[in-house]
Order: sequence, then C-alpha cells, then structure tokens
Amino acid sequence: MPTCLPLVRRRCHSCASELFRPSGKFRVNANHKLIDAWLLVLCTGCGVTAKLTLLERVTVRSIRPELLDLLHHNDPGLTAALLQDPVVQRRNRIALDWDDAWRLDTDGSEHLDRETIDVAVRFAARIPVRPVRLIADGLGLSRAEVDRLITEGKIVSAVRLSGKLSGDFTFTLKR
Repeated sequence: MPTCLPLVRRRCHSCASELFRPSGKFRVNANHKLIDAWLLVLCTGCGVTAKLTLLERVTVRSIRPELLDLLHHNDPGLTAALLQDPVVQRRNRIALDWDDAWRLDTDGSEHLDRETIDVAVRFAARIPVRPVRLIADGLGLSRAEVDRLITEGKIVSAVRLSGKLSGDFTFTLKR
C-alpha cells in the first residue's frame, strides 16, 4: 500500500541531484484553442522547479471537462495516477523511486504455526517491489533466509520471485 507519492528520478540541471519530489501542483496554459499542462516537481537537492509534460498543444475541446477541473484544482489523486502512467514516464524520460513510499499490511501471524500456508499478496497500487523483500517483511525473516527457503523449495510460487513485481501474486510456504 502506498504511503506517499514516489520520488521522480530525473537529472537536475542546476545541481548534481537526481531526485525530484512531486509538488502536487499543475501548470495549465492556454493559447487560443490549444492547451498545455505540466506537473511541477521540486529538486530534493536545490529546490529548483521542473515541469513534466502532460499535455502539449492539445485542443481544449478534446480534453474531458472533468480532467480539466482536476488539473485546475491540483487534485492529488490525479498526480498519483499521472506519475504512474507509462506514457508520461516515457515522454518525460523519468523513473519512479518507491523507496520508503509504501508499507506492508498483513492480517497477522496467527497462521505461521501451520505446516503449509497459502499466502495471497494484493497490491493497492502498481508499486514495483521485490517479492523476496515482501515475504521477508511479512514473515519477519531475513532476505537471506527467504532466499534459502526458495532454493530449498519451501517457498513455491507460480510467478518468478526474483526481480520485481507490481501485480498480485500468491505463494505457498511449507514448514
């Protein structure tokens, strides 16, 4: 579950920093019947403002009125959605840094004494996380211990547990 907006990985032109913090504010500019819109981000090093292009020279009539209202009112939900949009990320050549921007909610550990445990992991947002880290945090184990259990075949899943995932998955823990 996300706890805050992720940082934006992009090189700052004023300092050596590569991280920007989303301000949650939009800049909308209209020129006759054409409109431009940007999401403003602030450098974590020097505080300089950069713009992430959302709309560029688009006719006003082609934009949904609800979207335009959300842009004008600096909607935080729209900020989160647009940051995760692959088109926006590709257009602006950015990546998201989700470190310390999410938390793991578990139902508790009352079932850990069973011989076999089936666990379903559901993502509240598309946050790329290493499954080994999720399993280690959820079960209170070290990552090395989880890696050992995977190697021994005591943690089994239909998906590959190495690398990063951002979608729901299930795994089985055998004691």
